[in-house]
Amino acid sequence: MTTRLTRWLTTLDNFEAKMAQLPAVRRYGRLTRATGLVLEATGLQLPLGATCVIERQNGSETHEVESEVVGFNGQRLFLMPLEEVEGVLPGARVYAKNISAEGLQSGKQLPLGPALLGRVLDGSGKPLDGLPSPDTTETGALITPPFNPLQRTPIEHVLDTGVRPINALLTVGRGQRMGLFAGSGVGKSVLLGMMARYTRADVIVVGLIGERGREVKDFIENILGAEGRARSVVIAAPADVSPLLRMQGAAYATRIAEDFRDRGQHVLLIMDSLTRYAMAQREIALAIGEPPATKGYPPSVFAKLPALVERAGNGISGGGSITAFYTVLTEGDDQQDPIADSARAILDGHIVLSRRLAEAGHYPAIDIEASISRAMTALISEQHYAR
Repeated sequence: MTTRLTRWLTTLDNFEAKMAQLPAVRRYGRLTRATGLVLEATGLQLPLGATCVIERQNGSETHEVESEVVGFNGQRLFLMPLEEVEGVLPGARVYAKNISAEGLQSGKQLPLGPALLGRVLDGSGKPLDGLPSPDTTETGALITPPFNPLQRTPIEHVLDTGVRPINALLTVGRGQRMGLFAGSGVGKSVLLGMMARYTRADVIVVGLIGERGREVKDFIENILGAEGRARSVVIAAPADVSPLLRMQGAAYATRIAEDFRDRGQHVLLIMDSLTRYAMAQREIALAIGEPPATKGYPPSVFAKLPALVERAGNGISGGGSITAFYTVLTEGDDQQDPIADSARAILDGHIVLSRRLAEAGHYPAIDIEASISRAMTALISEQHYAR
């Protein structure tokens, strides 16, 4: 009897071990509607930001299209795909990605760490430079909790940007967040390249958000150069990708900068451009039915901007820093554009590039009188200020 009981308990233990190894039950929903950029699905209950997979049939083959939950209405989920959905049929199966054994979805985990230096990645961490995926086991969540402002180190040290007009007349401090306000064709990209090559920073993180593909390649190969690229991480989300990937690219570039700051390094973050980030959020918000406000920008746009910008800056005492330059595109050199006006209010200063100076051949075409660095007076000496 004892032998039989022991054998029965052993069999039960083996059964439980095998049960634990079984994959989680996958629940499927169905695609019910496709309108513009947004797809609707029913049959699933998922939180905002969850990643889903839509099955697309191509003959006898099944392709998977990733999408993200951007809203819901009752039992209907609003999904926005990260890639082209041509060929998706009504009633296509939809399921949640990255489901644990407990039935919960883990958040997005993207590669981080020093292995990213010298690499060019897209907004989801996939390589764009033709090299294998980054050789790193370090990953992190895309979004981090807000930083306690009382724990930030004050801006106390001057940062040498390598650009004399900025150093002399618009002195920037380590951990400051500056805006570069410019129209098209006034030397914005060249000025960013100069700062990327010559700024005294340990690491450079460049986010190219919503730019033309040709400009992305030109910036990396000709403006950033081999020397600048060696200590840089470039996140590129050009204009032809999903608005979700453009927004994720900006968040990912900021997350990489935060990771290096937490390692005690001083980071220069260049984001080109903040305006295209706002435009991507506008596309998403209007697609799910959010009402437009100023110049077609929904209210959520003006909530997303400070949430992104506030992640840059100094860390805790004795730690690293993120000095950030965000480009802001001014339509027709209009400084009262709603995005420009909002950015001016949340940044620690702004540098305005003048078309008049650019047309006169004066580079960098910085309009000193229209520009300001709000931390400058606390950083420079009386002798510097007097000169």
